[in-house]
Amino acid sequence: MPNTLIFVDLPSDDPSAAAKFYAEVFGWRNDDKPEGVYHRMVPGGMFTNPDGSDSEIGHLHLGIFDAANARPYPDAAGTEPRTIAGEGRKPRIWILIDDDDTPERILAAAEERGATVLWRNHYWSTFNGYNHAFRDPWGTEILLWGKAGADPQIPADYTRE
Repeated sequence: MPNTLIFVDLPSDDPSAAAKFYAEVFGWRNDDKPEGVYHRMVPGGMFTNPDGSDSEIGHLHLGIFDAANARPYPDAAGTEPRTIAGEGRKPRIWILIDDDDTPERILAAAEERGATVLWRNHYWSTFNGYNHAFRDPWGTEILLWGKAGADPQIPADYTRE
């Protein structure tokens, strides 16, 4: 068994506001552990088995931590840096769009809460998917992914690669 990815953390200068943003945009549960210091976003559900039933494996979770004092850390005072990363490339988070949701709704909800839409309506043939992206108010880029299916009918207004 290889080393297993179990969690991804995002920095914020306001973890409570960031957690509220993700709860409202994606409908995820916000577990504050503790409030304002660290928030675990729980997307809910389990990975599915080939027959469509729930497996015993829960979906990955997303953490939001306070950039001023990232926990856990051996020293209670934390360490530098104490700010969110500036301009330039940073990790990106990919979110699979639920069959009961739309990229239009997600992008609108994100934009209403201070996000910047980076692009809409793009098809990536390498992985056969439709994608859209926004930058949250704390600088993290979120890429939305939609399955294109076996015989994708790419809308004329979509860019392609």
